[in-house]
Amino acid sequence: MLKDLKAFLLRGNVVDMAVGVIIAGAFGAIVQSLVQDVITPLFLTPALKAAGAEKIAELRWNGVAYGNFLSAIINFVIVGTVLFFIVKAMEKAQNLKKKEVEATEEAPAGPSQEELLAEIRDLLKNKS
Repeated sequence: MLKDLKAFLLRGNVVDMAVGVIIAGAFGAIVQSLVQDVITPLFLTPALKAAGAEKIAELRWNGVAYGNFLSAIINFVIVGTVLFFIVKAMEKAQNLKKKEVEATEEAPAGPSQEELLAEIRDLLKNKS
């Protein structure tokens, strides 16, 4: 039983998934900090103040706290937008790197050693 458990836990897919979940958690913390500490104070707070709704989470109507729902929707849209731009930037960086690799791979290969030796032989024949 323990042998089967060890085999299951050490399979490539499980380990890859665990690494992915850990990386996603760390990346999620980065995105959350970016939204809460940078985007919200710079853009969202001034926009809400201009609209007169700086305490949007406290909005209620007949006991229904729809302000929390609106706040969650706004947060989702901001996080989604930030993630979109991060993913686009990463894709662009990967494409640039891929193009650089393709450019080096597509560089025309010089003549082979046999071709060079044949050329030298022919030149020596013509000289004499």
